[in-house]
Amino acid sequence: GAGGVLRAGLIPPLVLKLKTELDEIQELILGTLSNCLRVEVSEALAAGAVAVLKEKLLHPSTAIRSKAAWVLLEISSHAEGKTAVCKEEVIPVLVRLLEDTQPEVQVNSAGALMFALVTPQGRSSAMGAGAIQPLQTLVAEETSKARLNAIKTLTLLAELPEGRRTLLDHRETFQRCLDDPSEAVQRAAEIAITVIDWKP
Repeated sequence: GAGGVLRAGLIPPLVLKLKTELDEIQELILGTLSNCLRVEVSEALAAGAVAVLKEKLLHPSTAIRSKAAWVLLEISSHAEGKTAVCKEEVIPVLVRLLEDTQPEVQVNSAGALMFALVTPQGRSSAMGAGAIQPLQTLVAEETSKARLNAIKTLTLLAELPEGRRTLLDHRETFQRCLDDPSEAVQRAAEIAITVIDWKP
């Protein structure tokens, strides 16, 4: 399992192999990495994983783009991962993938952004990359996972004054989600509206 891979010191060689292996092997490697990085992220960061994953986000294969976004989600769930994702300027690429033709790529990119945008640098990077508009489009998607990730990410952007100003004009987008079949989406929409309506 993940512990074995970590103990055997296999993360750095796996990151290296991502650069050169055949597509189907890359998919397997990305799957293995996503399991390991839930536990521990520093070895992968030291091996330059973020730069390699940033490249994989632009891969022609849907499965590879989607899995690379998922691995970045796992990396961004750690504090040092968030920093690395900002430093390597991955956020603008993830923002671009919110408009990917494949729903699973959109969902995973929104998920990775949701974790990365917990930091102020992450938020300003996403704002600069024009994240609000594609995220709002995702709020209207049919999959509740896309809606959930998009609403939570927009709520983080609403913490910036210009984010909040923009989202005030689109309050009805969140209002509609209060009747969502998914309870998690309803709750996320309530929180979003609270943040947007907050008067400092």
